[in-house]
Amino acid sequence: MGDIKVAIADDHKIFRKGVILSLRHYSNIKFVLEAENGQELLNNIEEAQPQVVLMDLRMPVKDGIETTKYISRHYPNILVIVLTMHEDEKFVVHLMENGANGYLLKSTDPVEIKKAITDVVLKGYYLNNFVNRILIKKAHTKAKGIPSLNNELELTAKEKEVLLYICMEFTSQEIGEKMNISPRTVESIKDRLMERFGTKNTAGLVFFAVKNNLID
Repeated sequence: MGDIKVAIADDHKIFRKGVILSLRHYSNIKFVLEAENGQELLNNIEEAQPQVVLMDLRMPVKDGIETTKYISRHYPNILVIVLTMHEDEKFVVHLMENGANGYLLKSTDPVEIKKAITDVVLKGYYLNNFVNRILIKKAHTKAKGIPSLNNELELTAKEKEVLLYICMEFTSQEIGEKMNISPRTVESIKDRLMERFGTKNTAGLVFFAVKNNLID
């Protein structure tokens, strides 16, 4: 993997500098933009062209929630990792369903931040134990609900197999090799599923699949 261009948006300068300093040993991670709020990030994002944004949530002028949604709509190729102190599962669910590719707490070790950055570039998402626990809880809660005969969530065998491999963190290239189909076909199936389920990105698709018990 080549260099990864990263931006960070956080209204606390000391924290921003601390994150940048903590990742200085990873030579392939290049910070190309710092912003103290979402609007400043958006004002400079086209010039800096980051691949990944580390996004705080509570910021003045334009917060991280609205900024994440804006990036998801207008810059779908830019990957957003939320980096926040908010542990409330409502934030996790809302952000992961509306464009975030990963969700980390500010207490996260730099090694995991580096892994999250790498994973979202390679796979389109990063789900750690914190997020997975929320997914499992949501899936368990939904399973207790009233059963529905709505067949909109039914998948073909190929769709289900692709979705399963995506949730197992395989890349499109690896999935294609396993299923003897082209990576482009894998991407086409993934795009079709995302459109069908109303998800914004691969992370949202995985989140939706687990929450709705679409994989075994």
